Amino acid sequence: MNSLIWIPLLPLIGTLVPLFSARFSRTACAFLTAGLPALALFLILSKAPEIFDGQAFQASIPWIPAMGLELAFRLDGLVLLFAILIIGIGLLVILYARYYLSSQDSIGKFYSYLILFMFAMLGVVMSDNLIQIWVFWELTSISSFLLISFWGHKSDARKGARMALTITGAGGLALLAGLLILGQVVGSYSLQDALDSGDLVRASASYPVIVVLVLLGAFTKSAQFPFHFWLPNAMAAPTPVSAYLHSATMVKAGIFLMARFYPTLAGTELWFLIVSMTGLATFLLGGYIALFQHDLKGLLANSTISHLGLITLLLGMGTDLALVAAIFHIINHATFKASLFMAAGIIDHESGSRDMRQLNGLWKYMPYTATLAMVASSAMAGVPLLNGFLSKEMFFTETLHQGSLGSLSWMVPVMATLGGVMSVAYSTRFVHDVFFNGEPINLPKTPHEPPRYMRVPVEILVGLCLLVGIFPSLVVGDLLYAASGAALNDFVPYYSLAIWHGLNFPLLMSVLALIGGLFVYYNRQHLFKFQSQFPVSDPKLVFEGIVQQISARAEQFMAIVDNGSLQRYIYFVLSLTIVMSAVPLLDLNTTAGRRPEIPVDALSITAAVLLTISGLATVLWHRKRMVALITLSVVGLVVTLAFAKFSAPDLALTQLSVEVVTVILLMLALFFLPQKTPKESSPRRIVRDLGIAAMLGGIVGTISYAMMTRPLDTISDFFLANSKIGGGGTNVVNVILVDFRGFDTLGEITVLGIAALGIYKLIARMKLFMPSSDSNGRPWSTDSHPILLAVISQSLLPLALLVSAYIFLRGHNLPGGGFIAGLITSVAIIQQYVAHGVDWMKDRMKLDYQVMIGSGITISALTGVGSWFFDRPFLTSWFDYFYLPAIGKFELASAMIFDLGVYLTVIGATMLILANLGKLTTSERPVLEEHE
Repeated sequence: MNSLIWIPLLPLIGTLVPLFSARFSRTACAFLTAGLPALALFLILSKAPEIFDGQAFQASIPWIPAMGLELAFRLDGLVLLFAILIIGIGLLVILYARYYLSSQDSIGKFYSYLILFMFAMLGVVMSDNLIQIWVFWELTSISSFLLISFWGHKSDARKGARMALTITGAGGLALLAGLLILGQVVGSYSLQDALDSGDLVRASASYPVIVVLVLLGAFTKSAQFPFHFWLPNAMAAPTPVSAYLHSATMVKAGIFLMARFYPTLAGTELWFLIVSMTGLATFLLGGYIALFQHDLKGLLANSTISHLGLITLLLGMGTDLALVAAIFHIINHATFKASLFMAAGIIDHESGSRDMRQLNGLWKYMPYTATLAMVASSAMAGVPLLNGFLSKEMFFTETLHQGSLGSLSWMVPVMATLGGVMSVAYSTRFVHDVFFNGEPINLPKTPHEPPRYMRVPVEILVGLCLLVGIFPSLVVGDLLYAASGAALNDFVPYYSLAIWHGLNFPLLMSVLALIGGLFVYYNRQHLFKFQSQFPVSDPKLVFEGIVQQISARAEQFMAIVDNGSLQRYIYFVLSLTIVMSAVPLLDLNTTAGRRPEIPVDALSITAAVLLTISGLATVLWHRKRMVALITLSVVGLVVTLAFAKFSAPDLALTQLSVEVVTVILLMLALFFLPQKTPKESSPRRIVRDLGIAAMLGGIVGTISYAMMTRPLDTISDFFLANSKIGGGGTNVVNVILVDFRGFDTLGEITVLGIAALGIYKLIARMKLFMPSSDSNGRPWSTDSHPILLAVISQSLLPLALLVSAYIFLRGHNLPGGGFIAGLITSVAIIQQYVAHGVDWMKDRMKLDYQVMIGSGITISALTGVGSWFFDRPFLTSWFDYFYLPAIGKFELASAMIFDLGVYLTVIGATMLILANLGKLTTSERPVLEEHE
């Protein structure tokens, strides 16, 4: 397998590691969890030299080649950058979380969720298919929901997780629509085709719709205005989650999306107006709100929103150098913001509080942590010789060189400088209010330095802030160039990463931002007084209120629609069916086709009359349930004979077996119901129902007659021609089920098994009262298991099992197979339950039907997996002929093993329902007299 496939696959496998290693020490669990992601990072870095030389790697695994579906992955410069951030910071978070989480927290579950999110993010950035991007996109929302709600005992965590999932999930639906339309315009869902078709997409009439839908997905995920409110409320998650998801990875997914589709969607006035204006509004609003936060993580969350707005603004400018600056700030922001979140977590962990009104003078107690946090804060503020200064200078430069707003273009650099002022102000507040500004006030515990290795991740990230700030070209020069080239899908323009560019306007803007930020912070009391005039609203409570209103309206609507009347439900369904079916029939000029009709014989007339009488009898006597069940079984028997007459013996055997099992099931169920039901329908409803039934019957009859009198082009000839040579069997129906359409059959038995388990769980908790007499008051017989029935059933058991084995073994070449054989075996076993009772059978037949279901599905699945070892598609069957002296020539086919799985699943599912429903009739249940 291509090594590229292993990069996302290793973290996927790694989700299981912490679940098994949690029994060891916390340190061992952390290092074992980091093993597979570290190996994936090694594989990525091994490709770095070639990617820096301009190469890109692609790999795919065929899924459904006939439909062009495959699992496709790519690794270019942009993917390399994000993959390093995702795995690199993820590994640091794993080490950090080992010391942050308490002993009461399930570290195995936390690591498992974290690695699942890592896998999802890698899938987003590495996918080379538009639909595949969306699948992983939604997986990031689900896995982040699990992480944010990790402390589920806290109301804020549950509400924050719901809000994040709702907002990002809604954006994901918009993104799916945008990607589908984009694929239709391009004519392919290949990412590379989409990146190469920018001119085609921009010239399309669907371009505005695509841009809006794709950007809705990006803006919701990256917390852009007006969807910014979910991110601060997600801070109820553990701090390692905040450091990973909300600074370095998840919120960067929307940024990645805009950078990835930059060659396809950017370069128009629409893109500039939506992206740059949204980014500018987010940049300013996030910075302003951050200044007034008292919670450490609240300040960092809103500052994250502001910096994401800065990157979005750069991506919206539409120039190549702005894109380079955006990518550079992605790197820098991930390092200083992840380190700040970890520092905030250390402060909270060692002092017991995140309230900056209490956290004062911590320099005295935590000087080493304070130094690290101050360096990271300075990088966030854009102080020279730190990485944030370089990318912010590039940002200021690009705001000066755009003119898309015409005479109002001067406002962009002014607003950018104002945003820089806010960044310096809230960074200064973080440093001064926490580490200086007096003594701590009423902290839950005395602050102190954290464990040594808890600081290591912060030290590494802060070290990167310094190294990139002093030696930018040496540290990230090649990575930035490769990522920019991949994002542009073209040549990268010249840019400089020098620390000093002389005295120029960007430097002046930086100086103004630094001085202005310090001035704003020094006069912050006036801003706080101004802000206090506005009413305070909690977005979490507003969101919950909206959700509750929607739920209340939905309940009111359901109370009107869902009133518990089965007749009403069927009426709506059938009425809609009539409308949907009748309208197309109006365009049909003639019902009869050119195909000759089959002559009618006496046997067909007799069967039709019997079918009609039985159907009418079922309707007329439906209140006498046992009589109705008998007449209904006659209908099933006539249908079985019809299948046999029209050369469908497999269907006939299946119908007959299902009919027997169904009758037994209904008889068990009817035991707990009255033999009669009161008259319920009014004359008006009866007339309505007769009309609906007549119209629907007429429509179905018309469609059936029209189809049967017209020649149909089907794939039957293909199956008939290839059943023997391709599947090794002459029973075409069985070969289709276990070979040509084996994947469908695997899915069907899986659904059957799940349904049986669900019914079993419902039955196991049922508390029913057995009737003691019939509807006329006559008591039931005390002889529950007559001796005659017991003797006959024991005689029939070996015969039924022999027939079942015969039907199973002949199924590949003659009518039969695992499904029919399984039903026959089930009937044979249920006979014993009926004749002898549950307790008698329990002592003699120790079968675990749940294990039988699981074994059957597993056997069928492993049969399909086995074909992979021979480099063949899933569930490709094998057959050959052999000769034995005593037996002669015979055939062996792998499809028989698959059919064995079907056989076991059918027995397990059928018996799990019937046997456990039969348990309810034991004498352990209380008795209640029958009443009308």
